Amino acid sequence: MGFIKAFTGALSGSFADQWLDFYGPGSLESGTLGIFPAKPQGQNKGRGENTKGNNNIISNGSKILVPEATALITMQDGMITGIVNEPGGFIYSSDDVNSQSIFAGDGLTGSLIKSTWEKIKFGGQPGSEQLAFYVNLKEIPKNRFGTQSEIYWDDAFFGTQVGAVTRGTYTLKIVDPLLFVRNFVPQKYLVPNAPAFDFQDMDNEAAEELFNEVVSSLSAAFSNYTNDPSKGNRMSKIQGDQIGFAKSLSTAVEDGYEWKSTRGLEIAKTAILAIEYDEDTKALMSDVKKADALSSTRGNSFFQQAAARGIEAAGENGGGANMAFMGMGMNAAGNMMGAVQQENTGNSYNPNFAAGNPNPAPNTSQEDPTEKLINMKKLLDAGVITQEEFDKVKKDLLGL
Repeated sequence: MGFIKAFTGALSGSFADQWLDFYGPGSLESGTLGIFPAKPQGQNKGRGENTKGNNNIISNGSKILVPEATALITMQDGMITGIVNEPGGFIYSSDDVNSQSIFAGDGLTGSLIKSTWEKIKFGGQPGSEQLAFYVNLKEIPKNRFGTQSEIYWDDAFFGTQVGAVTRGTYTLKIVDPLLFVRNFVPQKYLVPNAPAFDFQDMDNEAAEELFNEVVSSLSAAFSNYTNDPSKGNRMSKIQGDQIGFAKSLSTAVEDGYEWKSTRGLEIAKTAILAIEYDEDTKALMSDVKKADALSSTRGNSFFQQAAARGIEAAGENGGGANMAFMGMGMNAAGNMMGAVQQENTGNSYNPNFAAGNPNPAPNTSQEDPTEKLINMKKLLDAGVITQEEFDKVKKDLLGL
């Protein structure tokens, strides 16, 4: 018992008249269907020779159309009797020695299906009653996930635990229709006159279970992504990496619930619509941003501008103590930048600030000795230099 390949390509009305029955997928209104019954087009439209045939019986010699990106599965008494995973027209036959139980094509999915078929194939003699179902092999969209409270994971980049509330969507693929039908689809979708299995049906308990499993896998998925060196260990990249995060999420649900190995399901793409980090994580991210800024080439410019603004403010206030404070701040800034740049580049850093620099640049212009002496007296009054240092400079300037 099985199928004989009749032809490939489009099916016209004249072909339908040449078989007892003609089965097809009918008019599909939703792209979120997982499995749905094959419809006898010959009986419904008064075409073909079996216009008065019995329900739920596929007559020997009937024609079945398999569209692109679908798989056809025949069943008897709850057992799978055949599968067609390549597009075209096929004749259902129970007595032809050339008929086959499986047409799976030559692609990667076909090889997977052939392997599964060898494990679960039905070896009994078929009776008259056969049911046929189509399985959707396209990406199935509009699957949502979201958390009501924070989830937490260990983040390699921050070196600690972080947390967030998140929501988004993912597309789902049925990569092994045999496992999907055998191990996951509830029996009520595999009986005569069964409804279509719609992943978006609010009453579909199996689809609801998938939602719960994805949500419970999110923490592991974020951990997979942010602890993967090939992805840069940065969770800030997740929202723009729909395929990379999809792989991390698919790995998480496989590890936790064996989606692919036992159900034939896989997450293809994700779209994270929102991430709201908890307060501790926000503070941590802010600190990291500052550290990133200080370790970059902009850090030197940042400190120089800050020092210049401080000197200007001190001049406007007219306070010697403020000048002394700014001198200390400029030294601290120089030391900090030196430490940061030495850590990141392995080179020492010697900022050329006017005050506190142990190796000042040579003065290329002649300064008035009297003006310099007045400035040094201001530094002495502000407590920046000692009396001994002032007396030494004074002697040098006056030539004593």
